[in-house]
Amino acid sequence: MRKGAKRKASQKREEAKANAKAVAEDNNHKEAEEETEVEVEVDETKTTTNNAPRAKRVKASKPEAETEYFEDQRNLEDLWKAVFPVGTEWDQLDSVYQYNWNFSNLEDAFEEGGKLYGKKVYLWGCTEPQMVTHNDVHKVICIPIVVAVVSPIPPSDKIGINSVQREAEEIVPMKQMKMDWVPYIPLENRGRQVERLKSQIYILSCTQRRSALRHLKLDRLKKYEYCLPYFYQPLQEDELEQNTVVDIIFPAEPPIVCEYDWELDELEEYTDELIKQEQLSEDQKDEFKEFVKERVREGKKANREAREARKKAIEDMSEEAKAAFENMRFYKFYPVQKSDTPLIGSKSLFLNRYYGKAHEYL
Repeated sequence: MRKGAKRKASQKREEAKANAKAVAEDNNHKEAEEETEVEVEVDETKTTTNNAPRAKRVKASKPEAETEYFEDQRNLEDLWKAVFPVGTEWDQLDSVYQYNWNFSNLEDAFEEGGKLYGKKVYLWGCTEPQMVTHNDVHKVICIPIVVAVVSPIPPSDKIGINSVQREAEEIVPMKQMKMDWVPYIPLENRGRQVERLKSQIYILSCTQRRSALRHLKLDRLKKYEYCLPYFYQPLQEDELEQNTVVDIIFPAEPPIVCEYDWELDELEEYTDELIKQEQLSEDQKDEFKEFVKERVREGKKANREAREARKKAIEDMSEEAKAAFENMRFYKFYPVQKSDTPLIGSKSLFLNRYYGKAHEYL
């Protein structure tokens, strides 16, 4: 082949390669542009999607709970329960609180215009057994009683222990029976220190734990049931000072139990009458008469000592104490009648053999 023909063929091959390369580059450029357009469309789609407002979640509304209303606690609501019911049998204590007794009359007495408003008061409790009808059932229950003593000084620091089963009466310090006057703190003041409060209400409290009762001897246990709040009024002559009756328990088979009044009864006639009734044998007559005479001597001695003790108490008493005893007042509070508590049949001014009668019951 000639050299000129070779050059032409070579040039054609070069041109063909150049054309092929140009076509390839052009195709690559178009594909790149198409990809760019696709990316732009995707971005626009994302932007449109992101800018679209989202729908808010709707929470299911909970039904509103009904508002509960609780009755406000009264400031002296638990006052009557804080007062120990002296003389109540231990196994009867729970029955005292089985009813929702209402002592709003006691609470109101401390309000302005009430009997106890602005006064220093000492409270002691007891119970009165009564036959009542409740829910068509007749039964005997213990009615709680609260006694208020208005006085600038404690009415007494002693407890009397007496019953028909006991031969002799005992007057002992309250603390011997784990009792004492303690300040009562109203509900609104219970967050404060007791020492900083000038309490006007004192209650007779007992610290004997019921859980420890099983460890007590029977005689000690029974003493609590025979306890009576003791009070001695030195400015008034005691009925015991004028008492002329003695209890007689003559040791025979069976024992002779009777009362003898040394002012009204004549011993010889009294003894003959017992023999006539066959309560006393003839051969026991002289022994019985001596027994009665001894009891009469003891009775007269007790009266004489009581008069002397009262006289000395008045002599040793300060003017402040005299004024306190002269102006001392007793108020007896029964529960207020409510539809859910038993109907209280009768009310009385009588407190006990030491305090006598209240000035008023409410």
